[in-house]
Amino acid sequence: MHHFTRKRDAYAVYLLSEGAAALFYSLIFTVSSLYQVLVVGLDPLQLVLVGTTLEVVAFCFEVPTGIVADLFSRRLSILIGFLLTGLAYIVQGLVPTFGAVLLSQVIWGLGITFTSGATQAWISDEVGEARAGQAFVRAAQVGPIGALVGIGLSVALGSVHVRLPIVIGGGLFVALAGTLALIMPETGFKPAPRTERTTLRSMGSTFREGLGLVRTRGILLTFLGIAAITGLFSEGFDRLWTPHVIENLSLSAAGGFQPVVWFGAFNVIGIFLGLGATELVRRRIDVQSDRAVGRALLTFSGVMSAALVAFALAPGFAIGMAAYFVATTLRHVSGPLEQAWLNRHVDSSVRATMFSMAGQVNAIGQIAGGPGIGLIGARVSLRAALTASGLLLAPITLLYARALRQSEEREPVPVVESAELPA
Repeated sequence: MHHFTRKRDAYAVYLLSEGAAALFYSLIFTVSSLYQVLVVGLDPLQLVLVGTTLEVVAFCFEVPTGIVADLFSRRLSILIGFLLTGLAYIVQGLVPTFGAVLLSQVIWGLGITFTSGATQAWISDEVGEARAGQAFVRAAQVGPIGALVGIGLSVALGSVHVRLPIVIGGGLFVALAGTLALIMPETGFKPAPRTERTTLRSMGSTFREGLGLVRTRGILLTFLGIAAITGLFSEGFDRLWTPHVIENLSLSAAGGFQPVVWFGAFNVIGIFLGLGATELVRRRIDVQSDRAVGRALLTFSGVMSAALVAFALAPGFAIGMAAYFVATTLRHVSGPLEQAWLNRHVDSSVRATMFSMAGQVNAIGQIAGGPGIGLIGARVSLRAALTASGLLLAPITLLYARALRQSEEREPVPVVESAELPA
């Protein structure tokens, strides 16, 4: 009976930690870009270098930190991750310099790698895979609620001073690590067998297995190309949209609210648009059909690229933000569709390998593409940098068209359906 109680506790602790983390991240991220632009005064190149630093650290330490979760303890790995995340944002909020922001990204990048994968592995060990599946679904519902509460608190605190939500959010992450140290059970952990451990050798073999797969199935190479282009465009856009809204879209003149109120509103609108669009896609698109998913992604990526350029060149606030929400909503719904499509072309035994490889390629794309976009922003203009980001995304439509052709060659469509295809 006692054992059952501990397992039930693990389920509750998992939901508490996921909900709290969503709230605290939302508290910090609602204002972190604003803080970096308005208080620290980072230029476009510095803003992008902040993101590139994070990517490089996360990429380099994914393996060493994975060893802690595999060999010693998932619980310990999660506690270290949350503690480092908290310290990172306390440093960033208290010391408004470029160096401190870079240092905070190094500490946070390390923190992310400690929690990455460890949380899911821990709850699966504690409650079993079937119950863990229920926990993942419930956490996906708890997360947005925590995020909405975090946005409200961030706007309230940020209206006093924009650094407050960052420092308080960091402190709350440290408190979360302390609380979990007291209440988090770990009864199901067994050190990973030697063959399953996260090591540089296993990372190398993952990449080799992936390359072997890619050579035998052309569509997988196309998917890796898509992951690379997504990485190339995303770093510049993610870091530079905030200063563009402040400097070029007359944010201060729009309604007379403080910037922190506007950015809180953008986050709330983004959450609801994402939820609505996901539900619409779920109802309208048959994810079991390569053709339906491929055509949707082809359309979404073309519209998204055009919307990013429209956002970059928009003459005013209303047009600019409309284009921004079109682009970000389509980006939100494209991710799950792409995963569903890739899933259908990869055997379950190598699925994790392929997703891991796509993640690595995406990170390399971000590291490669970000600084160039930042340099355009610093030397030419923010509009030029964001236009370049939108144009970098444009070739992805050709890759989706190619993937659609490859998937139809692999699974010939019935004659009745092929008659409906445009000539």
